[in-house]
Amino acid sequence: MAQTAAAGAAPLIIGTKSSAQVKGANDRLRIAVAGLNGRGGSHIGGFGGIKGVEIAYVADPDANVRGRRLKDVQGKGHKNCKAVADIREALEDPEVDAISVAAPNHWHSLMTIWGAQAGKHVYVEKPMSHDVEEGRVAVAAQKKYGVVIQHGTQRRSDGNIAGLHEMIKEGTWGKLKIAYGYCCKPRGGIGNKGASSPPENLDWDLWKGPAVIDQFHPNFVHYNWHWFWKTGNGDLNNQGTHQLDVARWAIDNDQTHPVRAMAIGGRFQWKDQGETPNSMFGIAQYPNGQYCFFNVRNVNYNGYQRQVKNEYYFEDGGRIMSDTNPQYFKPGSDKGEKIKVKGGKVTPGGNWASFVAACRANDPKMANGDVHDAHYGCVLGHLMNNSYRLGKKVPFNKKAGRFGDNKDAAEHFGALHDVMEKGCKIPVDKENYIVGPWLTFDPKTEQHTGEHAAEANALLKDPNNKGFEVPDAAKV
Repeated sequence: MAQTAAAGAAPLIIGTKSSAQVKGANDRLRIAVAGLNGRGGSHIGGFGGIKGVEIAYVADPDANVRGRRLKDVQGKGHKNCKAVADIREALEDPEVDAISVAAPNHWHSLMTIWGAQAGKHVYVEKPMSHDVEEGRVAVAAQKKYGVVIQHGTQRRSDGNIAGLHEMIKEGTWGKLKIAYGYCCKPRGGIGNKGASSPPENLDWDLWKGPAVIDQFHPNFVHYNWHWFWKTGNGDLNNQGTHQLDVARWAIDNDQTHPVRAMAIGGRFQWKDQGETPNSMFGIAQYPNGQYCFFNVRNVNYNGYQRQVKNEYYFEDGGRIMSDTNPQYFKPGSDKGEKIKVKGGKVTPGGNWASFVAACRANDPKMANGDVHDAHYGCVLGHLMNNSYRLGKKVPFNKKAGRFGDNKDAAEHFGALHDVMEKGCKIPVDKENYIVGPWLTFDPKTEQHTGEHAAEANALLKDPNNKGFEVPDAAKV
């Protein structure tokens, strides 16, 4: 690992609730961006274009990416920006006000926790956590240090979606029964790449950070880490985090975590080394009886229907078939009525400017998608994923789903199966689904109970490498 001022650092200088400074609208806000590929470029563009915001640091373990981004950022007016491999160097700078995290998933929570401990506000890309326990610690860190933590779920800044959910929770169409999210966007296989030495420009130990990985292979860097369990969470908690969060947002306000969850799916056709499913149906039930359903469908085919959206189903049979262009369908009707939505409560300015406003006010409650919303939405996905990871092979057919007497789940899974069989041409009874068990969960203790509890609880927290340990929530 490259030796930096912070490398191997045990503890950062711990902040306090007064560490983050209240700033006026005209005061400079200095931000450090960690993770410079993909979304990192969007973070730089989003924050760098706001008056009074300075990109003070760019951080990435890849020297080539780091140098390229530094040149770009300095060329856009942030001439004092510095490039570092390790975000801890930026966190040690008392002039840094906030960090923006766009590193791989396995880094999100630890950087968030470090940021809070250093008294810095944090904008963290979705998903905030790579596992359930990390999210618990991030919540504890925010509570202790009082910083702003905002989740990179941009739809939380959409006043129309906020307004629609306010109407749903007011009972405008009766009681919500199912909040349904889709992450159906075409992707391709990633092939098979053997173990090798990491490239000289990449600080591999720093890239791994908390993730315990045996060997480097080129499919980790720079995007396909999404499809491995030690670094990513599959499309369910990648793109799907946005739609999962919207689905959970529609559930009654007094609900936190589900009491049970399961998933069924598979990684079909591609024959690659990826581990996460490319087709999946997940279901979770909350204590009040409301459900979240989720659908992942990545295998491309002629006539593929792209669906990245949310739907809402009510107890009387009525439904709303889109969160962005909402129409209400009365029970039994195929004709929708356009809904007039009044803007709901959000901090204005979109996701970037709303975070800046919250930082200037030093007010965590202004975050559009705060640490609690982030944690509840991410856990929803983790529980579905963990059911899948504990699943067994079952012949590929419409009867594979084990939903008990839940006719809604059987119907929606059946629609996914028809697409896979007829569209993707997956041969019936020649392939297999992975069918996960129903996992029961205690929302208060955030632990599994009942059957499968031992193996499910083992998935709540990943092991960490020395020097990159996620602390215990009680000792954060």
